[in-house]
Amino acid sequence: MKSECKIISIVNQKGGVGKTTTTINLATALAAVKKKVLVIDLDPQGNASTGLGIDSKKRKKSIYDLISSSASAKNSIMKTEVPGLHIIPSTLELSGAEVELVDATRREYRLKDALRNEPLKYDYILIDCPPSLGFLTLNSLAASDEVLVPLQCEFYALEGLSHLIRIIERVKKDFNPALEMRGIILTMYDQRNNICSEVAEDVRQHLGDMVYKTVIPRNVRISEAPSHGKPVLLYDHKCVGSSSYINLATEILDREQKNEVLTNG
Repeated sequence: MKSECKIISIVNQKGGVGKTTTTINLATALAAVKKKVLVIDLDPQGNASTGLGIDSKKRKKSIYDLISSSASAKNSIMKTEVPGLHIIPSTLELSGAEVELVDATRREYRLKDALRNEPLKYDYILIDCPPSLGFLTLNSLAASDEVLVPLQCEFYALEGLSHLIRIIERVKKDFNPALEMRGIILTMYDQRNNICSEVAEDVRQHLGDMVYKTVIPRNVRISEAPSHGKPVLLYDHKCVGSSSYINLATEILDREQKNEVLTNG
């Protein structure tokens, strides 16, 4: 699976930091440059599904069916309005998965095994994780090649981040030795707010190149887009929020290319 596509978990144990927004808009930006992308909505709230225009009544098969082995990955995939971008949607049923699968064999690898059972022809699979570090997020990390962390520019950001990094290292040690931290995205940045600037500077000072140069600003159009069932790049492709996600996708692809050159060179 790893040679065919890159699987990336988008993770933060805090809610409201821009995980879902980053997932759907980064996926759209990658699809815009002709990458084949699959979003997996692993949050029972199903916001990534809604944000990509998938009506709850049309989610006949979901990620719950996939990890409970009642549907295959290919049968769970739905097309979105964005060419080249597909999704495995979520439903509220997913909230009971941890209890229902408590005695299941390889319970931490349900998602990994389901994805490996049938090769999927994508360049990227982006997994939108719930705001917790429980069973679902563990499944995502066990199945992934890399982790992407959206980080809101607020006072307690570094404290939460250090805990998350420790968890990722623990998962790497116990469940997925191939897992790597891809990078940190500063989100909801407001240049008029001194705290935002101080947090951004502090995070860059502590983590250096792990932090992407691109920052995602607070932007009204980004906030409005989900209520229309669209990524911001479709809702208003000229706004500053859209430009930021295009720049982020470009930076991610550039870094990946440089890493490949270093690895192969």
